[in-house]
Amino acid sequence: MSGQPVAIVTLGCARNEVDSEELAGRLSAEGFELVSDPADAETVLVNTCGFVEQAKKDSIDAVLAAGEHKTGGRTRSVVAVGCLAERYGADLAAELTEADAVLGFDDYQHIGQRLHAVLDGRKLVAHSPRDRRRLLPLAPVDRPGPAAGPPVPRRRLEHSPVAPLKLASGCDRRCSFCAIPRFRGAFVSRRPGEVLAEARWLAEQGVRELFLVSENTTSYGKDLGDLRLLESLLPDIAAVDGIDRVRLSYLQPAEMRPTLVEAVVTIPGVAPYYDLSFQHASRAVLRRMRRFGSADMFLDLIQTIRDKCPGAGIRSNVIVGFPGETESDLGTLESFLVAARLDVVGVFGYSDEDGTEAAGFDDKLPAEEIADRVERVDALVDELVAQRAEDRIGEQVQVIVESVSADTADGRAAHQGPDVDGTTTVIGIAAQRGDLVTARVSDSFGADLFAVPE
Repeated sequence: MSGQPVAIVTLGCARNEVDSEELAGRLSAEGFELVSDPADAETVLVNTCGFVEQAKKDSIDAVLAAGEHKTGGRTRSVVAVGCLAERYGADLAAELTEADAVLGFDDYQHIGQRLHAVLDGRKLVAHSPRDRRRLLPLAPVDRPGPAAGPPVPRRRLEHSPVAPLKLASGCDRRCSFCAIPRFRGAFVSRRPGEVLAEARWLAEQGVRELFLVSENTTSYGKDLGDLRLLESLLPDIAAVDGIDRVRLSYLQPAEMRPTLVEAVVTIPGVAPYYDLSFQHASRAVLRRMRRFGSADMFLDLIQTIRDKCPGAGIRSNVIVGFPGETESDLGTLESFLVAARLDVVGVFGYSDEDGTEAAGFDDKLPAEEIADRVERVDALVDELVAQRAEDRIGEQVQVIVESVSADTADGRAAHQGPDVDGTTTVIGIAAQRGDLVTARVSDSFGADLFAVPE
C-alpha cells in the first residue's frame, strides 16, 4: 500500500532539519505523500529535540498537538522520532501514550516499513536507550566512517534560499553538562565527495546560502586522518555554481586553529561568521564544565578574528548558574561580554540533564537564583547586542533575500546566522527571494538592521 499522506513536524536545531529532510526523502521514495499540514496527514511524524528542558517540553507539546488531529480528523497515527525519542526510548513511550510509536535513530533506514506497521495497527516495541558513543572505536581514525552505498535521499521541506548541509554526526567532547554525545554518538565526518554532491543538489533546488552544520564543526576530518580537511573543502563548496554564501556553525574555541580562522575570512564566498561556543568565561567554571579556555584566551581569539576582518560576525551561547558558580565567576562572565562586543549571545540557565556528570555535582544554585542571574545577564546582553548593531550603521552589507513585501526585502547579512541572529530589512528595493543585494545600514533595532540599497 502506498500514497498515505504524512506530515513531518521538526523541533530543535538545523541538524534536526537535515534529519527531517532525509526522512522525507526516504518516505517519498517509498511512495508516501508528503503534506505540510498535519491536519491533512494520516501519520504525523514529530522530529523531537532532547537538548534542554524547554526543548523537551516543546517536543512533548508538539506530540500532544499532533494527537489532537486523531479526534474527528484524518490523522490515524502520531510517531515520535528524533533526539528525545532516541534519548528516552521505552520510557518515553510508556509515559507519552498519545504517540503510537517512539522510534530511535536505528529505525530511520526502515522508516517506511515502520510507518506502514503503525498504520496497520501493529504495536512497535520502543528501544532501550544506550550510550551510542560505545558503538564506534575510541580513536577517531579507527572509525569506519559512513556506510558504503548510495547517499541518503533528501527532500526539501522548506523553500527558503538558505539550507543546512550536514558535515558530520556526533561529538567526542565530554562536557559535564551535555548529554548529546550519549544519544548522538561518537563524531563521524561525511566524506568530502558526499558533502559536495549534496551542495550541488541543494543549489539545483534554488538554495543560495549553505549553513554547514554538525555537533562540532571544528572536528571535521579528524576521523578521516586530516584535521585541516575543512580548510581544503571550503573553497570547493563555495565554488559550487549557484551558491552565493557558505556559513559555518558551532565552532569549538578550544579547537580553533589559525588556518581555520584565516580560511573563514579569506575564501571568497565564505561568510566571515564565527559561531563560537564559549559557554562561560570563568576559568574555574569552564574546568567544571570539562571545557578549556578563559576570558583572556577568548578575547585573544576574538581580537585575532577582528584584526583580520573588523566586521566579522561573532556569536556565542553562555550557561548561567552552573553548579559552584560564584558572584565572582558571574562578574568575570559579565566583564568578558562587555569586552567581547559579540553580535548575538544566547543566555541559558543551568538545569540538570539525565546522564551527565554535572547532574551529580554539589554546590547547585537554587532555581530562583539561577533565574535571577539569567535575567541579569540577559539584560546586559540585550544592551550590548543593540550597541554592536548600532555600531554597524554606515556599513555596507550583502543581504540574501528570504522574503519580500511591497518595496522591502528581508534577509540576513553575512554576520547574521539563520533564525537566531537578527535580520536585515532593505527598504526601497524591488527584489526577489534568493537575490543577493548590496545595501548600506541606515538604522538598527536590537540585533536587527535596516538598510537602503546601493
